[in-house]
Amino acid sequence: MCERAIELLALDPDDDSPQLILDIGCGSGLSGSVLEDQGHFWIGVDISNHMLDVAIDREVEGDLLLGDMGQGMPFKAGTFDGAVSISALQWLCNADKKSHVPPKRLYQFFSTLFSSLTRNARAVFQFYPENADQIELVTSQAMKAGFYGGIVVDYPNSTKAKKYFLVLMTGGVAKLPVALGTEENTGQIGYSRKQAEYARNARGKPLKKSREWVLAKKEKRRQHGVETRKDSRFTARKRSGRF
Repeated sequence: MCERAIELLALDPDDDSPQLILDIGCGSGLSGSVLEDQGHFWIGVDISNHMLDVAIDREVEGDLLLGDMGQGMPFKAGTFDGAVSISALQWLCNADKKSHVPPKRLYQFFSTLFSSLTRNARAVFQFYPENADQIELVTSQAMKAGFYGGIVVDYPNSTKAKKYFLVLMTGGVAKLPVALGTEENTGQIGYSRKQAEYARNARGKPLKKSREWVLAKKEKRRQHGVETRKDSRFTARKRSGRF
């Protein structure tokens, strides 16, 4: 999967000099080893001390850093020529602690990642989204942070081989890569703020400020770990003015 992620980075084939790549959620350094084999330098970030110890035991060549993606990437602006991540991004959608608010953690991650990349660089994430809402949550926060791009789905018609890649770009003009196992222009989901708005409007959501609308908003806040008042028979009921 890392080889495919590197392919989606679309590094300049005419540039023979090694690139500096950020490996996010590097684990034991397996994906870093693939980067090494392709002649690149890399720095890995992971939240697990144990996994980083395994990487050290394996004597990987990349530098390793203990860190939580949701707290942001602590690097200087323009440090990396690209970033890859294998099977880590979906964890930012969970609220494992009361202090975890997925949209805020995603935005903190993407905004700091954006600044740490060179202009015209890419970041490629292989991840396992639970549903369409999770895809929209991730992509909307990435676009809010300044990225553009979308989802590339390799082998979309295969149960076992199907893989989701979020391909993000910092600048320039480029089409999304062609997905594997599909005809050209299929297996791709481009995202922009306007497209996200159109998608939301097309779902036939309840009338704004109605009881159904308020209940849906409150449920979404609970899913994101935000403290929310309990529902009652007075929820969304208009209050009479005080005299």
